[in-house]
Amino acid sequence: MGQPVSVIEKPTGRAGVLRFETNRNLTGMGHERYYPDKAITGDRPPDVLAKRLFERGGVASIHVYGGVITVELAAPDDSGIKQIIEDLYVYYRPETAGTADAPAAG
Repeated sequence: MGQPVSVIEKPTGRAGVLRFETNRNLTGMGHERYYPDKAITGDRPPDVLAKRLFERGGVASIHVYGGVITVELAAPDDSGIKQIIEDLYVYYRPETAGTADAPAAG
């Protein structure tokens, strides 16, 4: 359940830096910067997204402004990053319905 975020990856002028534009405003007019050595204590959408991206590994820093997410890679592998952003508001997928991964009906 939930709605996927539409994500378009845009080119950047720097190797190892990815830029994603979304159809959602995640921060309002504020800038948010995240680093792997700084604790993320909030639970707002940009905080949750940053936690998920750092859990994936290979990310050196994240900057979120409105609906634009800039990810600086620590390793050259960018696989799965776009999918993590797209799934920010997806709670479970229909293919997991009726499995142990699906949330209980209530």
